Amino acid sequence: MAVKEIVLIGVGEIGGVFARGFLRLGYSVHPITRKTVMSEVAASIEQPQLVVLAVGENDLQPVLKDIPEVWKSRLCLLQNELLPNDWRGIPDPTVISIWFEKKPGMDAKVIIPSPVYGPQAQLVAQALDTLSIPSRVLATQSELLNELVVKNLYILTTNIAGLRTGGTVGELWRDHRMFATEVAQEVVLLQEKLTGTSLDSSALIQRMTEAFDGDPDHKCMGRSAPARLARALEHAQSQSLELPSLLKVKPETHQ
Repeated sequence: MAVKEIVLIGVGEIGGVFARGFLRLGYSVHPITRKTVMSEVAASIEQPQLVVLAVGENDLQPVLKDIPEVWKSRLCLLQNELLPNDWRGIPDPTVISIWFEKKPGMDAKVIIPSPVYGPQAQLVAQALDTLSIPSRVLATQSELLNELVVKNLYILTTNIAGLRTGGTVGELWRDHRMFATEVAQEVVLLQEKLTGTSLDSSALIQRMTEAFDGDPDHKCMGRSAPARLARALEHAQSQSLELPSLLKVKPETHQ
């Protein structure tokens, strides 16, 4: 019987969730840390079932550059702020938009089911199912793009607006809806530029509010919020796009 193997790059909180799920399915999980030489591991594990990149979004591109060639057709990506341009040169990855939160000492907290697409989407869904984390397997790349944009809209709107308002996503939509909508509309414009597609702002914002309802007590912002704002403004500048509401938000606004 062939050994069922998963390579896990990044062993933080989210990586640990996936490790548990695959272990429950009977897979051997091989962790890759910053000190691991991936080429040495790939020499002995040439054909794992899946190579899960569970690193943060800031580490994605450096890690992708170092991925051994034999693993490139077996990747699973799960980062926030992910769009198709981020995996150029990678053939047909499995991609999941994570809609659960995992903090140290706590079980995973689900907001809404996590959509997943790609050649190993069913396997990823099965691994999460062993942990009672719901997911949805998508049928097309266009569905995946829409889901990635929805997640980006949620992350960027809540983080950036939260720099001014603080509080939870429920409070943001209840008490600062006009401001949140302005930010969201500009985020959609940015996503249009970055994806080269026409997007339905109203439908996307409706999807965002459904996620708000899934966990209204979710905090709007964390440590990454200032960096997300800076990154969004950098992208806008590179696209010659003016985003006046985002420009008015300052990282030091909310204490």
